[in-house]
Amino acid sequence: MGRRRKRLPVFEKVTIEDVAAEGKSIVRVEGQVVFVTKALPGDVVDLKITRKKKSYMEGIPLRFHAYSNMRVEPFCKHFDVCGGCKWQDLPYSEQLKYKQKQVADNLERIGKVALPEISDILPSPNTRYYRNKMEFSFSDSRWLTREEIEGGGAELEKRGLGLHVPGRWDKVVDIGHCHLQPDPSNDLRNTIREFALKQEYSFFNPRTHQGFLRNLIIRTSSNGEVMAIVVFSDRQDGAIEALMDHLQQRFPGITSLIYMINQKANDSIYDLTPVVYAGRGFIYEEMEGLRFKVGPKSFYQTNSHQAYRLYQLVREYAGLGGDEHVYDLYTGTGTIANFLARHADRITGIESVPEAIEDARENARVNEIDNTHFVSGDMKDLLNDEFMQQHGRPDVVVTDPPRAGMHKDVVHQLLKTAPHTIVYVSCNPATQARDVNMLSARYRVEKVQPVDMFPHTYHVENVVLLKKTE
Repeated sequence: MGRRRKRLPVFEKVTIEDVAAEGKSIVRVEGQVVFVTKALPGDVVDLKITRKKKSYMEGIPLRFHAYSNMRVEPFCKHFDVCGGCKWQDLPYSEQLKYKQKQVADNLERIGKVALPEISDILPSPNTRYYRNKMEFSFSDSRWLTREEIEGGGAELEKRGLGLHVPGRWDKVVDIGHCHLQPDPSNDLRNTIREFALKQEYSFFNPRTHQGFLRNLIIRTSSNGEVMAIVVFSDRQDGAIEALMDHLQQRFPGITSLIYMINQKANDSIYDLTPVVYAGRGFIYEEMEGLRFKVGPKSFYQTNSHQAYRLYQLVREYAGLGGDEHVYDLYTGTGTIANFLARHADRITGIESVPEAIEDARENARVNEIDNTHFVSGDMKDLLNDEFMQQHGRPDVVVTDPPRAGMHKDVVHQLLKTAPHTIVYVSCNPATQARDVNMLSARYRVEKVQPVDMFPHTYHVENVVLLKKTE
């Protein structure tokens, strides 16, 4: 006979106290911290505990007795179930306040280093339609509302195209209008769905790995260029051509129309071959007269307008006088490297994705920049003494790693090499704080500047200026 699961408690009329990490709220009940989803500070709720650990609990509101006076009406009808913008019910001014607090808490709690006064977060000039890249998923078993289930019956259309439900990798919310990406993103997505349903194309099932249509990626640039990438699960040439022809006719001005075939278990496209069906295989972004080539696999900051402010900040913190050798770690398509090139003697950019390095080199060529050098390879394996001897030691290092932060071997090499300045850009203040703590053996934090790249989400970008202490 199996063990009977212990019944978890419900606490009545609990007032939510604050915002915690990852967009959750926090309250203390019976001396223990509870992380709460779908609640804001000031809400009075009956709190159902869903998970109980020794040091904390997790819970969800079972009933609202009173709503927080800071709540605002969400602007998107998909707000309750879509994972795209979890903070729509929080005023933008409050979002900024909590993001600032998140940066400070992480640097103080995890970084454990002396800090200067943290600069006020830079707000995004656009809080809607600010993203230049969106990834949507096809599903043969979309998320159904209670009303649909009760009223639709067996005739209800189960296929959908949109964004995943939080915590449900197998469920997709069929998105009619998304407020994150500018035109023609919504029109493109809805056109593809309409055509696919009419043609009776099968939509992907992530459990069985069956279904023809798998993913849709749309990239837009600040100068109006558009890339659409349709990912299919297998090669059905007639069906692929029919859909791509339809898109080309409906959107004749599209800059880049691409498809890929993905027969793997995961949705990653970095090992797939892009097929350019129409137009060219890339789009351009522009910044201070520079043009940046962005391909289907390229990394580029998702908020183009705010990216410019971010790069200006990096340049300011780097304090370049014209004779420095700069390392740009995790360079991507070389945007930061080429942006700084006019102000340094030379730039060495390192990136693990070979296609991104090709774009970085092309960006240098297009902009007639001849003092950048780009190298492809795994950062933790590449950045060593031999690399330094071959390429020269840096005076300044700019690092913009993925959310996981820098590998400890990379941090140790920076401590060993000891450039006089490190500018650390991060989309995850927690891993940034961890790395800053390790770097504190030889570096002090001189400036901290949070930047909001992602309105209506709990994500925040942060820039830290580190100076060598000896």
